[in-house]
Amino acid sequence: MKARYKSLVDEFANAIKSGELVAGTRLPTHRVLSAQHHISLVTATRVYAELEAMGLVSGETGRGTFVREIMLPRGQGIDRHAIASDVIDLSFNYPALPEQAELLRTALRQLSVSGDIESLLRYQPHGGKASERSVFADYLTPFGVKTPPENLMIVNGTQHGLTVAVMGLLQPGDVVAVDAMTYPGFKVLAEQFHLELAAVPACGEAMDLEALRKLCKKRRVKAIYTMPTLHNPLGWVANDAFRREMAAIASEHDLLIIEDATYVWLVDNPPLPIHHYAPERTLYLAGFSKNVASGLRVGMVVAPAEKKQRIERAIRATTWNTPALMTAIVCGWVLDGTVARLERLKREDARYRQSVVREYLAPLRCVSHPSSYFVWLPLQEEVRADRVVSALLKENISLTTAEPFSTSIHTPHALRMAIGSVDIDTLKSAARKVRETIEYFNAR
Repeated sequence: MKARYKSLVDEFANAIKSGELVAGTRLPTHRVLSAQHHISLVTATRVYAELEAMGLVSGETGRGTFVREIMLPRGQGIDRHAIASDVIDLSFNYPALPEQAELLRTALRQLSVSGDIESLLRYQPHGGKASERSVFADYLTPFGVKTPPENLMIVNGTQHGLTVAVMGLLQPGDVVAVDAMTYPGFKVLAEQFHLELAAVPACGEAMDLEALRKLCKKRRVKAIYTMPTLHNPLGWVANDAFRREMAAIASEHDLLIIEDATYVWLVDNPPLPIHHYAPERTLYLAGFSKNVASGLRVGMVVAPAEKKQRIERAIRATTWNTPALMTAIVCGWVLDGTVARLERLKREDARYRQSVVREYLAPLRCVSHPSSYFVWLPLQEEVRADRVVSALLKENISLTTAEPFSTSIHTPHALRMAIGSVDIDTLKSAARKVRETIEYFNAR
């Protein structure tokens, strides 16, 4: 029976890889497979389980087992290096304004004649210079984060901030509650550091806090990872009541809150952060990759006083300190108002891009925030996201399925468009092609 089981796996694998079984093909049910090949139901289930582990099929509750699209880059558009230079990239956001190159030239000239340029060649304190921490602490104040500068540590972008938070404060096997759809970068960290992600379903436009309470009673949850202001990929902005209640749940169950504020600057008058309601147990992370430039790897972690030493130790273990040159440039731009001006211009840019995309995608359903740089496109029940992405890739358009964002066993068929990295004319033509492709699959 073992030989028969292995041969069936090989037969299906070869048929899928050769293209005999094309992406989207619905395979026989477990019972039909069992009857067709005279094997037990347990063995049939094992055959499909192994094919799924190989990444060749996906099982969907209530619908069946389907052949996956295996010609897509790993990560379904998340693998940046897999995107060719002639492909329209709607999978990543790196919004930039035309004037930013000249701003960098000016900043470098100013640094070149500064009196302390030699200090930029030396090691820096692990969490950053006291003066730079103070600048960044003042920058965060309008967003509702009030912290002594010594509780703020400078890191190499928000992703590095998440890394040192996980390294410093969590252990392999720890359970972290997350949204059922969440930022892929945190999923990668969880895999790397052997964390268990417990998916919490949504209720309206936020995590279902009643489901979170039940989870905490059933499991020993250690932390929550959340993006309450402009959630990636869905664009939600949770209200004040949600933030207060999450803080209360964290206090009740002694949870660490990891609050990712990557996109908070895109929202006019955002609600107070969860950090405001539970500063003693919240790590607040923000950075300058989206509001300034992705190449300037500068970010911040605000931590409770008793946890900052462990964060600084993790910074030392990974990079020793943030590159002094980039930190100096960003500090200068915070102080002279350049960062605030870039944020205002990019908010306006994002709003305009949202209006353009909605016009060219209509009448498709779009889920997004009016000033975000991404759009979520739920697909009809019978339309498979990997086939739509594959078809668009043949048209030199790259975007992302829901798979990289999903933390539950039920991944919805949906697409995420990053709309901040191409010029407006390209965005218009690409959005039109996305709409036409989805409509083609809807009509089949």
